[in-house]
Amino acid sequence: MTSRLFAVERYDDSGGGAGWQLPGPASDTVRLVAVVHLPSDEVVLALVEGPDADAVAAALAEVGWPTHRISPATWLYPWGNQK
Repeated sequence: MTSRLFAVERYDDSGGGAGWQLPGPASDTVRLVAVVHLPSDEVVLALVEGPDADAVAAALAEVGWPTHRISPATWLYPWGNQK
């Protein structure tokens, strides 16, 4: 099965800390790639790899990580290719 990238949004006014961190790997088919917290916007953005949006949503729900929106994503400038 081919993995795709998804942007996951979580609106969170907790101010950061452990409350917004994903507790370990979500599943065998879903992988957390990166997370950024934007405190001034009260949002957490995660880049997640998985077979489809439903699998990503299910895996994140299983570990208790609420999501408000999941959208297909594409790397525009991969880390490591910076000059």
